[in-house]
Amino acid sequence: MIPLKDDIPSRTFPIVNITLIILNIFFFLVEVSLGDRLNLLFGNFGVVPAKFFASYYIAGDRIVYIGAAERIIPLFTSMFLHGGWFHLLGNMLYLWIFGDNVEDRMGHLRYLVFYLLCGLIASLTHILFNPSSTIPSVGASGAIAGVLGAYMLSYPTARVVVLIVLFFYIDFVALPALIVLGFWFIMQFFSGVLSLGVQNASTGGVAWWAHIGGFVAGMALLFIFRKRNYRPIGRDLWWIRR
Repeated sequence: MIPLKDDIPSRTFPIVNITLIILNIFFFLVEVSLGDRLNLLFGNFGVVPAKFFASYYIAGDRIVYIGAAERIIPLFTSMFLHGGWFHLLGNMLYLWIFGDNVEDRMGHLRYLVFYLLCGLIASLTHILFNPSSTIPSVGASGAIAGVLGAYMLSYPTARVVVLIVLFFYIDFVALPALIVLGFWFIMQFFSGVLSLGVQNASTGGVAWWAHIGGFVAGMALLFIFRKRNYRPIGRDLWWIRR
């Protein structure tokens, strides 16, 4: 299922959400311009779990000691880097559809802090479940997963138009957000469980546990960052307003 749009209008201009999308696109264009130096960028600013726990690493004939900044900075910079056009466009599509309403629900500044915290927790979850991996993890999907978790709790009955492609069957269907995002999370969870014991220091792939950690963080942090004086409209869930 590929989401295309929802039926919850934005009450305010989603300046933070749009800025995040612009920043992600800008930094990806920077990546494209780097050529062979891209791997160096990912190594320095992507999340490398093994580097997070190590005190040093070997670079050629040098011993490079890892400081606190080299552990902490990638937790934030990694969420603005992407591994390819499909990676970027997929993430930005989800952020465009669901982020504006979560920003409405929280307010601009709180939404920004919420987004960054979800990305941080997502990266830490990935590190926890892949402590020996030397593959850099990049992408905004952990932070966006937090947005999806908050959206699902805030607007579970919102109608989301999705594109369904099943072999030769193609259709557009409007489904409740609870089904669309709940199904998304279940797929991430089962994929994450199946990946346990499979990934190691030399294997890459999708950071399933970053998605899981971000989604759960988004659901939990919603109750901290939501507006207290919010009045629901349309299909908003009434019990989440206070």
